Amino acid sequence: MRGRARIITATAAAALLIGCASGPTAAKPKPDREGERVLVFSKTAGFRHDSIPTGIATVKELGAQNGFAVDATEDAAAFTAKNLARYDAVIWLSTTGDVLDAGQQTAFETYIRGGGAYVGIHAAADTEYDWPFYGRLAGAYFQSHPAIQPAKVHAEDHAHPATAHLGTGSWDRTDEWYNYRSNPRDRARVLATLDESSYSGGTMSGDHPIAWCQNLQGGRSFYTGGGHTKESFAEPAFRQHLLGGIRWAVGAVQADCRPEQGYTPVFDGTAASLENWKQAGPGSFALDEDDGTLTTTGGMGMLWYDRRELGSYSLKLDWKMSGDDNSGIFVGFPPSDDPWSAVDNGYEIQIDATDVPEKTTGSVYGFQSADLKKRDKALNPPGQWNTYEIRVEGERLRVYLNGVQINDYTNTDPARSLRQGHIGIQNHGDGDEVSFRDIRLKELPPARGTGPSGSPVSPVVPSESPAPTGSDAGR
Repeated sequence: MRGRARIITATAAAALLIGCASGPTAAKPKPDREGERVLVFSKTAGFRHDSIPTGIATVKELGAQNGFAVDATEDAAAFTAKNLARYDAVIWLSTTGDVLDAGQQTAFETYIRGGGAYVGIHAAADTEYDWPFYGRLAGAYFQSHPAIQPAKVHAEDHAHPATAHLGTGSWDRTDEWYNYRSNPRDRARVLATLDESSYSGGTMSGDHPIAWCQNLQGGRSFYTGGGHTKESFAEPAFRQHLLGGIRWAVGAVQADCRPEQGYTPVFDGTAASLENWKQAGPGSFALDEDDGTLTTTGGMGMLWYDRRELGSYSLKLDWKMSGDDNSGIFVGFPPSDDPWSAVDNGYEIQIDATDVPEKTTGSVYGFQSADLKKRDKALNPPGQWNTYEIRVEGERLRVYLNGVQINDYTNTDPARSLRQGHIGIQNHGDGDEVSFRDIRLKELPPARGTGPSGSPVSPVVPSESPAPTGSDAGR
């Protein structure tokens, strides 16, 4: 274990960063929901897994421990509009073959489009091959599998509750590892992948998703390929994985499940990835390489990415508060070892559980409040991870929280042009503890048009080659 090590110290500075003072209490993060109900459906018309009873018992145990009720059935007659309306999610547990008739399929489609949720476990991908809606909902259909064997799983998303507990190392476990007929990456957020070099029989050319989530036609879908064996349901890490997927599906916790491609990591949880970052002002950040996190220590200061200035881009990062804490992300400022550079010439996207609207989480600090109703609905409370996308195109700055757009601000100040500048994360001060994970960038096509003064502006040309092409994760 590499443990925690303090890094990135700096000399003290007297100046205080604007955007950090406490203020009157505003909207607080919503508490966890209680009283959800899920239906476990395990009808089989093909191969039947002997782990199904263990899986049902496990979901019931998780429900009893975490405040959601669980019903279980193998009767397809449960798929009526009236009955499905009772449930926040339907868990398809190793179902196989054609298990619903046309009327039951229509009822389930209507349920999903009305805001319902689907959770698929293992052989749920070996189900309903002639029902296109189901294939889209599951994300991919089963193709084949090798013998049960150990393999290494790697988490791609460290903010989703199904994978946030896995850290940066491999998750070593034994299961029956499915190959799929298609790759869901272009339409779902891949949460975890299989390392095909760690076992025999993988056929997906080295890009082998094994768990993913998506928002589809008004509903939510989570799928995990694990769960073939009875022993899977006794593994603490797998139980947490399954619980996180269920909690996201029923809406008890939020996450960004939009597809994500074309991003380049600029902090990946390692000390090596911090070589292009500098500390401005006092304080530091503590690096935990096992967990892949940077945690604020002291301040007020800022850690900024000095490799290059950015033009049009999408910045994504995951963050977590421990309580009523304070931090932020700065964008659009010139290079400087003085944190006032970011204050006077850039913008801060705030992280603060309690402050006035224009100075709380999701705000462009001091300039524009987030849409508080959307923000409150999308925000996870302290102790849980959140994901920001900060999207800069020309003078337009948009903020997405867990996949939901909560702010749309256009700069009109020539001194604060967003068309070129650096990015940074803030360490606010003693007593404030905010952690960051997986900071990644995607360069976007250069913005054209006029600057904040109304004069024509040429596109900003990146100093490096463009990021890899891929689907636009912000759309």
